[in-house]
Amino acid sequence: MSKQFQTPHTGVLLVNLGTPDSPSVADVRKYLREFLMDKRVVDVPWLLRFILVNGIIAPFRAPKSAKVYKEVWEERGSPLKFYSEDITEMLQQNLGEEYVVKLGMRYQNPSLKAALEDLKSFKRIIVIPLFPQYASATSGSVMDKVMEITMQWQIIPEVQMVHNFYQHPLFIQTFATLGKKYLEQGSYDHVLFSYHGLPERQIRKGDDTNTCLVAARKDKSLAAKPNCCAHIHPGNKSCYRAQCFATSRMLAEALGLKEEDYTVCFQSRLGNDPWIQPYTEGLIKKMAHEGKKKLLAFSPAFVADCLETTIEIGDEYNEVFEEAGGEHIQLVESLNNHPDWVRLLEDLVRQMGTPLPEPENKVEALSGN
Repeated sequence: MSKQFQTPHTGVLLVNLGTPDSPSVADVRKYLREFLMDKRVVDVPWLLRFILVNGIIAPFRAPKSAKVYKEVWEERGSPLKFYSEDITEMLQQNLGEEYVVKLGMRYQNPSLKAALEDLKSFKRIIVIPLFPQYASATSGSVMDKVMEITMQWQIIPEVQMVHNFYQHPLFIQTFATLGKKYLEQGSYDHVLFSYHGLPERQIRKGDDTNTCLVAARKDKSLAAKPNCCAHIHPGNKSCYRAQCFATSRMLAEALGLKEEDYTVCFQSRLGNDPWIQPYTEGLIKKMAHEGKKKLLAFSPAFVADCLETTIEIGDEYNEVFEEAGGEHIQLVESLNNHPDWVRLLEDLVRQMGTPLPEPENKVEALSGN
């Protein structure tokens, strides 16, 4: 058999959110503009979004964000980026020569378009957005962009996309393993499962079955229906908030926590519009006022340490907690380059099916005989 028939037939594309090329103000501003101009992230009409992002948010937020990026930046660069590069290499080793694994970022570099171009000649492309729970602003945006790019190709390969993996046993097991070492080393008054927040309007837009939220407050914001996230069912199976609660229930079980031992909350609120609740910052203040001194915090919406974990929870929320009378919030690190996290990705790929075989005889395949 000639060498060309031994080449892989399936490409695997890992996609993370992205990060500035450097912590400079110019690079951070460039990143923020691309990120926030995504219609799935800031879901308002284009002209309003353009004015908000380019006239207000990016110019004023970039200098502040650049200072924070400098705090998280390491010798290898942004942790989100270099951990993503690590798992790309590790997954390639695990999968072997039957697959080719590439990394793309939804915003900035390495470019999602360039990564797809590298896989353009493959018969099948498996796309894995590196977001455990599905949200339109994350996984949905990746899927949207992949389709936008591939629809321009003359020959469109079979494209398979992973919707979520919040319920995968290895996802729960790996985060539980990371957390258990802290629980074994000391005692904590409470455990927080803090997830990245979303505007309530985005949950409402995705609630086609009128299952998750109902207008109930005087300010016309949305309150959760009683027990709407108590379990996953056909009506809420794609709801980000419901998936976050499901993740927390599974993690709590793996950690041996009772219902009263933990709380689900949401961080990273931006702007004045109502976001899904409860808010992490308000919750930790309340717990400090109630006399809780030590909290253990997980952030299971992120698979790599980044601003929202290391800085927002590890530094900023910890400072808020201490000022309110608490002693310390211990952050559980993200999956980063844990081998079991890579095994999870390998399992997702193999669940998609075996690579497509080439015809044994090229002449026969072309002639149809």
